[in-house]
Amino acid sequence: MRRYFVRAAILTAALALPSLAAAKGPESASLAGPGIVRSLAVHGQGEMGSGTPLGSLVDLGGFFPQMYGQTPDPTLRTKPKGTLGQRYTVVYVVPGPNGIKSRVVQYVYPYARPVPLTYMRSGQTFWGTERAHGGWFVASMDLKRTLVRAGLPAKPPSQAGAGFWSMSVIGGIAAALALIALVAVVRPWNRRNERFGGM
Repeated sequence: MRRYFVRAAILTAALALPSLAAAKGPESASLAGPGIVRSLAVHGQGEMGSGTPLGSLVDLGGFFPQMYGQTPDPTLRTKPKGTLGQRYTVVYVVPGPNGIKSRVVQYVYPYARPVPLTYMRSGQTFWGTERAHGGWFVASMDLKRTLVRAGLPAKPPSQAGAGFWSMSVIGGIAAALALIALVAVVRPWNRRNERFGGM
């Protein structure tokens, strides 16, 4: 009986090896979201640990368990309790077999409370036939610090200071100025028409 369990364990490990060997880290990543004028490039090695900005993002953001699955599984199927805050989009470029390069999207919530979170939609296709495991990942404050070093504001953009103007505020001001200008043009024109009897 004991020999049977040993053989079963060896067979299970052997079957798991191809999927583990196929697990590749991303070669690059770009970050976009509130407070970022242009997307930020996150440089470094995607599978060499936290020694580079990209490696830190991959490790701290739960890329590997979200992308390939892991046992035990640290991802969650439902959103953890708390406040999400602003959402940022990370687009990873992941090299695969036969020169294939796939793009996979991960959402990052660096200002979430009580701790930062990431989310990857399950079923994203990569390398032609593979599908992402997906799920929510509960990160640590180190993820936020890594993203701030990469170029994110230290505070949520809406609280980053009086110098920050949201697009909705700018749009409202522009509409009000346009209305004032229209009234300034129309009022004298109406008075002139009244003076000359509408001619």
